[in-house]
Amino acid sequence: MPKVLVSDKLSETAVQIFRDRGIDVTFDPTIGKDKDKLLEVIGNYDGLAIRSATKVSEKVLAAATNLQVIGRAGIGVDNVDIPAASKKGVIVMNTPFGNSITTAEHAIAMMFSVARQIPEASVSTHAGKWEKSKFMGVELFSKTLGVVGAGNIGSIVIERARALQMKVIAYDPFLTEERATKLGVEKVELDDLWGRSDFITFHVPLTDKTRHILSADAIAKLKPGVRIVNCARGGLVDEAALAEALKAGHVAGAAFDVFAEEPATASPLFHLPNVVVTPHLGASTTEAQENVAIQVAEQMSDYLLSGAVTNALNMPSVTAEEAKVMGPWVKLAGHLGAFAGQLTGEPIRAINLLYNGEVSEMNTAALNAAAVAGIMQATNPDVNMVSAPVIAKDRGVEISTTTQAKSGVFDAYIKLTVVTDERERSIAGTVFSDGKPRFIQIKGITIDAEIGAHMVYTTNEDVPGIIGALGNTLGSNGVNIANFTLGRSGKAGDAIALLYVDEPVPAKAVSDLEATGLFSLVQPLKFDVG
Repeated sequence: MPKVLVSDKLSETAVQIFRDRGIDVTFDPTIGKDKDKLLEVIGNYDGLAIRSATKVSEKVLAAATNLQVIGRAGIGVDNVDIPAASKKGVIVMNTPFGNSITTAEHAIAMMFSVARQIPEASVSTHAGKWEKSKFMGVELFSKTLGVVGAGNIGSIVIERARALQMKVIAYDPFLTEERATKLGVEKVELDDLWGRSDFITFHVPLTDKTRHILSADAIAKLKPGVRIVNCARGGLVDEAALAEALKAGHVAGAAFDVFAEEPATASPLFHLPNVVVTPHLGASTTEAQENVAIQVAEQMSDYLLSGAVTNALNMPSVTAEEAKVMGPWVKLAGHLGAFAGQLTGEPIRAINLLYNGEVSEMNTAALNAAAVAGIMQATNPDVNMVSAPVIAKDRGVEISTTTQAKSGVFDAYIKLTVVTDERERSIAGTVFSDGKPRFIQIKGITIDAEIGAHMVYTTNEDVPGIIGALGNTLGSNGVNIANFTLGRSGKAGDAIALLYVDEPVPAKAVSDLEATGLFSLVQPLKFDVG
């Protein structure tokens, strides 16, 4: 039974989902704020469900000896060391859609608030004043809204802004013209957006490329009288530069829910007239909190129980339906990698994967990860589908993928080629109708080999006596042959043998085979067929 620790405040509904799915769950929201306690207990758990209080550092991950998955109830994962988790082989999930509506609504609310100076007017009226003429606002109707980031939340903001009959322009490097037309927006470049917008709202993550995307230089290009809304991530806007523009009157107002430093006890934007600020409330509705908690519980349960991966930040997503269909192909990809990894002793320069037929339409990113993991596990058994691609990248290994329509006698197959400075080594396999993976080609030689936990691979010249030598030598060493496959490039040419045996091949059997002088290679192999 998988064990999950919920170390932050999560709804009881979400905790019950773990229980109902048969997962042993510990709900203790005090642990997230107690670093020492977290380090003490984290090694006992397969999953960790968190919000923002728990900090999953490299040190915590080092202590998490059994951890398979971290689930963040929310979008931001600033509190998780994702590179360290990836190297550790731990999947990091978030819930990017559970609070989308809430965050988009908050951005619209902030836009209204700064347009009509609602917070200041409310404070004034509460104080017994009646300063009607002081709070002259502007309409949103017919104004141009510039949306930076037209993804999930940005598209919801666009939909609502168009319902308010605003003209919407959008900047997003991944926004296609077709998608822009469907959203009813004009796709523009940033400088165009800065110069044309009456309101600007941000809906992008904070990265090296987006940090200070609204810089002092960009602020100078803004249309006079513009109002800025940021409910996405602190750091997207140069707050000090914006404060100066507000004081100078170039920018008419701003509404910020997020800040470069949080909790924000001070900011250049504080105490300025017509600046609305809230304490990161974008996702703070009852509905959103319940939604993200339920989603993270379901996602983590699906992964721990069926291998389905949803909304992972460091691994390709695989739905529960895909996991069922792809399961045998994932195993095959791992076996192909394991074969190549156990035979390759020199540094690998490139890994090429060819997907033929129906398998080419599957989630090839996940299959790639399985194949690379199989290769890497030959030298590091702790590597998995999450960590292997990271390790390969760190080593400078180039991974390429080719897909093609069905060709040849098989409905589908995978061919893996490993490239080193000395040679190329290729192996292909398929999955038969019984769901069992099989090797179908090695070194360009056609075979039909069942895959077992223990195998022996040999290469030799096509000469008489090979079968007898293999049978006699293995038999005399107490090794029983379950399946025997032979292949050759042609008469008297290169030949191979792949034997599925019942037990590990002892070192003496290998040396005895080598001593016959018949074989150019004798390689015992192990495969995880569980």
